[in-house]
Amino acid sequence: MESNKKTFTGQVVSDKMDKTIVVAISSRTLHPLYKKYVTRTKKVKAHDEANDAHIGDTVRIVECRPYSKDKCWRLTQIVERAR
Repeated sequence: MESNKKTFTGQVVSDKMDKTIVVAISSRTLHPLYKKYVTRTKKVKAHDEANDAHIGDTVRIVECRPYSKDKCWRLTQIVERAR
């Protein structure tokens, strides 16, 4: 039942930990008062079993069981490699 889990696409900003990457997820929302688009960025830790992703890669992550205190996302696909 993978379909009801949250999926996000973001950029890897850190890969210094073993089997863990930090992914920055950006979203654009309209400010209710000023009617201007604001970019909000959220950083989450994701499990990378093979240590395959590196800084600058665009990756897809999916929600999963908690691996640790603050790691409850899993790397599913590397969409684009960094140059």
